Amino acid sequence: MNRTYITGTGVWTPPNVITNEELVVSLNEYVRRYNLRNSAAIAAGEIEALLPSSVEFIEKGSGIKQRYVIDKDGVLDPDRMYPRIAERPDDQISIMAEIGVLAGQQALAAAGRAAAEVDLVIAACANFQRPYPAIAIEIQKALGCGGYGYDMNVACSSGTFGIEQAANAVRSGQARCALVLGPEICSGHLEWRDRDCYFIFGDVATAVVIEAEPSGKQERLWEILGSRAATSYSNNIRNNSGFLDRCEEDGRSDKRNKLFMQEGRKVFKEVCPMAAAHIADHLAQHALKPADVQRFWLHQANLAMNQFISRRLLGRDATPEEAPVVLDKYANTASAGSIIAFHQHQADLPPGATGIMCSFGAGYSIGSHVLRRV
Repeated sequence: MNRTYITGTGVWTPPNVITNEELVVSLNEYVRRYNLRNSAAIAAGEIEALLPSSVEFIEKGSGIKQRYVIDKDGVLDPDRMYPRIAERPDDQISIMAEIGVLAGQQALAAAGRAAAEVDLVIAACANFQRPYPAIAIEIQKALGCGGYGYDMNVACSSGTFGIEQAANAVRSGQARCALVLGPEICSGHLEWRDRDCYFIFGDVATAVVIEAEPSGKQERLWEILGSRAATSYSNNIRNNSGFLDRCEEDGRSDKRNKLFMQEGRKVFKEVCPMAAAHIADHLAQHALKPADVQRFWLHQANLAMNQFISRRLLGRDATPEEAPVVLDKYANTASAGSIIAFHQHQADLPPGATGIMCSFGAGYSIGSHVLRRV
């Protein structure tokens, strides 16, 4: 079996930033208009008035301070409150493939590889804009990669699961150089009018190159010592949108359950202990303890979740260096969060340093990789 390495990563960031202050102004204006429009029904007790939000509410509950998005104007328009992303002709590259290509080019440059050397492309993310043809195959063609490609979805664990599948293919010799892409346009599946979740997500695209024989041109090299994946069914994070929507009696695509929904408190209570135990068990498989780990690149969904997990593992609060945070700038980017953290916070670690990348989310699903700097 081949040894496997992460030889390059890339992160494409949209140009548009929405601050919490801007988001609150937009939501509160929507709330004002909604309550005014429905004032009679509210007064009669037929429906409940919507509540305004605040920057303090967002930051206390999540640790998020801003997010990057593909389209800003559509999200902040109180009469719309979702992004404007035009459908493209079939002979043009799709937007998901486009941002995947941009991240992939960065990762390949970091790895010192040409696209033609890639023989496996996996697009692993929380949502896809179409069932087929696969976004991964579209990216494969756009970049000029060889071999084969496919899409996969395990919600917020898609990135780590995708890395595992790529590493397994490289270990077995089925592929020599794999590219795992995470084009996450989370703004498209978020209900921006829902006070409980409107601030959660942002957009981004990530890329990871995995291979058995590094080119020798990359600046940093990480061996994948081992991968671990687990799933356990839960209904607490859900999105019911799908190809059977039009077959329903009312045929509506605007129902609340066709977008991201979660029972946040239940998720926190159930997922955090599961993730901490998963990481501890994975480290133990490699005769490691949490104290032996120099860096935890954790899923970036909620600051309190990461603090809980690192405290459970270390018996104390982790330092910013031990468990870096990127969600304050990027918000929750679904499967991309732990990869962004790895991309931005690994250059300072010396050869021999050990780290663990872990993501967790809907499913429930948890994926992790024990990494060592070479």
